[in-house]
Amino acid sequence: MIRLVGLDPGLRRTGWGVLEVAGSRLRPVACGVVAAPERGSLARRLEALYGALEEVLRAFEPVEAAVEETVVNRNPATSLKLGQARGVALLAAARAGIEVHEYAARRIKQAVTGTGGASKEQVWRMVQVLLPGIPIPNGDAADALAAALCHAHHRSSLAAFAGGRR
Repeated sequence: MIRLVGLDPGLRRTGWGVLEVAGSRLRPVACGVVAAPERGSLARRLEALYGALEEVLRAFEPVEAAVEETVVNRNPATSLKLGQARGVALLAAARAGIEVHEYAARRIKQAVTGTGGASKEQVWRMVQVLLPGIPIPNGDAADALAAALCHAHHRSSLAAFAGGRR
C-alpha cells in the first residue's frame, strides 16, 4: 500500500487530498484546504501556506505527491502569484522527502471525467462518485483529490507496462 497526496496550489486556498493505493484499489483518507491570510505581504502569505502544508504532510505521511501545473491566465500577475504558491507546494513536498509528479490541469480532468475541458463542478461531482464516503468541502479539495486520482491511475498504468516487459 502506498499513500499519495494531491495538491491544487492557490495563493488564497491550496487544496489537498490523500489517498491510499493498493494495486487498483483506492481508499480516500482525508482532504481539505489550507488558506493563507487575506491580508499581509505576499511573503507572509506564502509562509503561512508553507507552514500549513508542512503540517498536512507531516500528519498524513504520503510518499508521493501529484501537483497540478500552473494554468496561464490572461493576467500575467495572477499567473505569477499562482506560480509562487505552486513553488511553495513543490518545496513543502520536496522538503518532506516526497517524490513529486506534476500534471497539467487538462490531463487531471481527463483522467477523472474523461474530458480535458471539464468544469470545476464536473470534476467535483466525479470525484464524489469515484471516492464515495469522504466529505469533500469544496472544489479546491476536489481538484486535489482529482490530481491524486490522476497520479494513482498513471502509476498503475506504468506498473502494468513495466510488468508486461519482464
